[in-house]
Amino acid sequence: MSTAKKRRATDPAWAAALIVAPFAALLALRPWLPGWAVTPPKSCLGACADIEGILPLVDWTNAVIQFLRKHEFFGAFTFRDITRSISSGIEAPLDFTENLFHKGFDDLFGVAGLEVAPVPWLLFVGLAAIYGWRLQGWRLALLGGGCFFYLALFSKRGIWELSMQTLAAISVSAPLAGLIGLSLGVLAAKSRGVERIVWPFLNVMQSLPHFSYLIIVAIFFGVGSKAGVIATVIFAFPPMARLTLVGLRGISKEIIEAGIMAGCTPRQMLFKVEIPAARPQLMLGVNQIIMQCLAMVVIAAFIGQSGLGHDLLTRLQRLAIGQAFEVGIAVVFIAIALDRFSQAIASKEPHHVSGGPIWRRRPGQCAAALLIAAVFASSFFTSYAMEFPKHLTVSTSVFWDAMVDFVTTHFYRPLGFIRDGFLVNVLIPVREAVTWIPWLAVIALIFCIGWRLGGWKLACSALAFVLFIAVSGYWVRAMLTLYMVTVSVVACALIGVPLGVWAYKRDATTKWALNLCDTMQTFPSFIYLLPVVMLFQTGDVSAIFAIIIYACIPITRYTIFGLRNVPQHIVEAAVTSGCTPRQTLWKVRMPLAFPEILLGLNQTLMFALFMVMIAGFIGTVDLSQEIFRALTFNDGGKGLVVGLCVACIGLTADCLLVAWAERRRAAPAGEA
Repeated sequence: MSTAKKRRATDPAWAAALIVAPFAALLALRPWLPGWAVTPPKSCLGACADIEGILPLVDWTNAVIQFLRKHEFFGAFTFRDITRSISSGIEAPLDFTENLFHKGFDDLFGVAGLEVAPVPWLLFVGLAAIYGWRLQGWRLALLGGGCFFYLALFSKRGIWELSMQTLAAISVSAPLAGLIGLSLGVLAAKSRGVERIVWPFLNVMQSLPHFSYLIIVAIFFGVGSKAGVIATVIFAFPPMARLTLVGLRGISKEIIEAGIMAGCTPRQMLFKVEIPAARPQLMLGVNQIIMQCLAMVVIAAFIGQSGLGHDLLTRLQRLAIGQAFEVGIAVVFIAIALDRFSQAIASKEPHHVSGGPIWRRRPGQCAAALLIAAVFASSFFTSYAMEFPKHLTVSTSVFWDAMVDFVTTHFYRPLGFIRDGFLVNVLIPVREAVTWIPWLAVIALIFCIGWRLGGWKLACSALAFVLFIAVSGYWVRAMLTLYMVTVSVVACALIGVPLGVWAYKRDATTKWALNLCDTMQTFPSFIYLLPVVMLFQTGDVSAIFAIIIYACIPITRYTIFGLRNVPQHIVEAAVTSGCTPRQTLWKVRMPLAFPEILLGLNQTLMFALFMVMIAGFIGTVDLSQEIFRALTFNDGGKGLVVGLCVACIGLTADCLLVAWAERRRAAPAGEA
């Protein structure tokens, strides 16, 4: 190949032209394209076939579900019998935690009349404060105790009892998810064959909307709190499995060789060497499990799980914004407390216990024992030690309702102007443009981008994801989802990248921005619907603003991380060569941080897809509406197929953006 041809083959502009050419040609020819080239045809099985897409994926999936429900293996049991047995097995630990936290024990140990009250509110708040003190000092003690004290003080509408029901479910689902994720991660780390099976499975699981498998859980496990716990476990274990695999694979060879030289057996190597060495990743997995369980608090209420989520969902359906805010704040406080506790556990290093009296060696345990004794001793003199006095409880719902009325009365015109202007000038044009694009043009564009970034393998993988959406019959709905995600991700990039650029320069602003991201990430997703519904009512505008608020977190975090982790010697070389601070930022830091920013954009897109499905609750007309419809009619096949369409959108973007980031990381100064 000549020098001119080699230069042309590696020229970014020439590569972009090759990528865009088929897409542009199909756009130009759209008025003359046949209908089947613009929108995927309904069926390849004949004009009268009554199916949604090219292939009857929903019918096939429902047939598999019916087979699993009805077919008796070995003439003895069905798959549904197995799942119902698992559901029954969840009942015992769930009953125990519910009795411990809010019901109390009747006829304890089979002794008639022997009753034990649930954990008193004062003991709960005190133990949270003591635990926080032992982990990180008085600040975490004040935060933990204060968060749980809120649940008791603002319990005029029963928030304490609902919170205890929620914590009872989390106390069962989080350990189960951790055990399953840890076991799966260890198996994948020990076997490349298992890893090749598990890794794609985890990718699909983390891309699949919650509501898709809620239907499957309801069909096979029933409804109620037990089914909610199982759905939460299914949703929460993939991050733990992924982080376990990454942590065990990232252990240095020196540590492994030291364990071998010490004569460790395989079991000793795992439990005495590898798992302790991977402790940071494993504790991060524990933190993610807790946050994922709290994210399911409201969603699991759709299949009957009791607690704060069910109450919040009921009030949202009635548009009782003030009461919903009050319950939502309780969910947020629980999330903040558990998140800070899990982060403190992850960062706390093991320490040697010094000698001396027991109150010096075990001050936390001694303080807890004294608190337990004091609470139960005082319970003989006053009932207030066991239950917070009802006449002292307060409610903030009146305040929030008054705020809603004030906003809607005094800011009706400017808010309406913003809502209508954004809808008419931005959302509708983008929606019309995205839905106007022929499906063959989208396929050509995705294939060419995949081929350019990673060769034929990546191109075929991305093409397979897009083709699944095309043959499923939900192409138009998928394009509506894509339009909402596209607008949201662009807005997040326009907000998050400048915020990250501003925050990275000083330690104080970096700490402030990261703390804000941490706090916002602890909020359960449904919480973001409350302010936007209050301001903009229901519809696409409210959904877009909720998505933007939720999805700005990762792009901001990754921008800060990328800019602050540019090698210092490169920055010093740029300053020595005479670069101004602006030139150093745009000519040195930003190009080197671009791979991390791309990964942040990838996570932003995943957050946006997740929130789009939640936003369907307030009236959008995309794939989320189809999932809610499937949930209403208990259509497991439709819910799973539509959920896989959402997952395919996320997986397509994920594989392309990750490939682009890796390409830029390998040659940051070269071609894109």
